Amino acid sequence: MERVTGIGGYFLRAADPAALGAWYREKLGLDTDEHGAWQQEAGTTVFAPFEADTDYFGARSQHTMLNFRVRDLDAMLAQLRDLGADVAAEAQEFDGVGKFGWVTDPEGNRVELWQPAG
Repeated sequence: MERVTGIGGYFLRAADPAALGAWYREKLGLDTDEHGAWQQEAGTTVFAPFEADTDYFGARSQHTMLNFRVRDLDAMLAQLRDLGADVAAEAQEFDGVGKFGWVTDPEGNRVELWQPAG
């Protein structure tokens, strides 16, 4: 059986695509080229469907949520706050899984940040 080998892209609708791309580069350090290509570090990627009525993604109108792995969640959240980003007040930690925090981009998309355990 043929199978997928990884995530090839994540695409977002935006009222101002250039500004939203700049936000991800400036706030999260997403180092993309002129076509949006980004060489990420190797690591775990989770694919998990959620119940339709979940509040985990923030707004009910948001059907997917992007999750970025980070090395130091506390440092990333502090950096985002210093840059004026909309960072959720709460963070969560799960034994054996890691720490989670959230930021909302200028288009209203909730983005999860994950510091894997270990």
